[in-house]
Amino acid sequence: MKAMPWNWTCLLSHLLMVGMGSSTLLPRQPPPPSQKRSFITFRGEPAEGFNHLVVDERTGHIYLGAVNRIYKLSSDLKVLVTHQTGPDEDNPKCYPPRIVQTCHEPLTTTNNVNKMLLIDYKENRLIACGSLYQGICKLLRLEDLFKLGEPFHKKEHYLSGVNESGSVFGVIVSYSNLDDKLFIATAVDGKPEYFPTISSRKLTKNSEADGMFAYVFHDEFVASMIKIPSDTFTVIPDFDIYYVYGFSSGNFVYFLTLQPEMVSPPGSTTKEQVYTSKLVRLCKEDTAFNSYVEVPIGCERSGVEYRLLQAAYLSKAGAVLARTLGVRPEDDLLFTVFSKGQKRKMKSLDESALCIFILKQINDRIKERLQSCYRGEGTLDLAWLKVKDIPCSSAVSRVGAARELAR
Repeated sequence: MKAMPWNWTCLLSHLLMVGMGSSTLLPRQPPPPSQKRSFITFRGEPAEGFNHLVVDERTGHIYLGAVNRIYKLSSDLKVLVTHQTGPDEDNPKCYPPRIVQTCHEPLTTTNNVNKMLLIDYKENRLIACGSLYQGICKLLRLEDLFKLGEPFHKKEHYLSGVNESGSVFGVIVSYSNLDDKLFIATAVDGKPEYFPTISSRKLTKNSEADGMFAYVFHDEFVASMIKIPSDTFTVIPDFDIYYVYGFSSGNFVYFLTLQPEMVSPPGSTTKEQVYTSKLVRLCKEDTAFNSYVEVPIGCERSGVEYRLLQAAYLSKAGAVLARTLGVRPEDDLLFTVFSKGQKRKMKSLDESALCIFILKQINDRIKERLQSCYRGEGTLDLAWLKVKDIPCSSAVSRVGAARELAR
């Protein structure tokens, strides 16, 4: 485990970002006259689950990531091409996977659950990552889903063996004259020694290049990644970070997460596990991840807190909503759905709320907290770093703080 820089995180310990609630909703329009509407439908193979969907913004073609299959559909949902991804003989305990070296664990026929589906527009290819073989990815040609590459020979090629379809998010950062970057965030499923929870990878022009998916930067002490310390699991045995959504805006890459925390209920001397939602931010050009910061995120209406993130989407404000919120039409808004409960990670049955966040305001609050942390106020209160409760250090004490954090 490499030493972690002192300024990795400055967490807003008690920040509750307040969503706009129903006050931002557009005026209700009267329903249109009743009329019959026809729907275009598509059915996959029996018992086949659909995991991810992306639409080519240039052609309107739809790509579906399913269990054991990738589909390319026309805009009217006609099947154009399919690509088989599984099942195959595997065991989640095989590390490295059996396609690299002999595995002595019992092998069983295992489905390949699609965990990530991204369009790489610059190179006209689809990145499709599954759950087989510790989570390797294929690069498929958009036109016909022909396999351009399938890196699996290095440890950097294994993203995570967890088979939940919502466990991985990727964000591509594109450059005009350089190879692109792929930021990957993933649940580690109890294997922090194998998998970083967030990393930035090289997205080479050549799909079969040796450096495909290699870390953007990696030396003996620092790398373009964050690993959860193994000691964290002695505090919360089933600890993991679950990534609900990811996006880029301006100079930053963002991920929205769910993380377990141990808290003491009011009047109780014992702790219980709850889930809290956090927004993670990184600078696009930060190869050592020194800019990593995470803040709690949730919303409140009429005294009721909604803290369990279910879904999110980034979009522009548009003219009408911009006037309502007092922002510009081109400003980024983060649309989120939260539920009340905090005991279950997902699929809460409690009531939910649609909350809208102005991304500029989130960045302003992060800036305020970073500045207070540089003044030595508060602690680096991280659920995934449970070994020490490290206080923020003033800017003049950086060297000492770095040494303390590295112990």
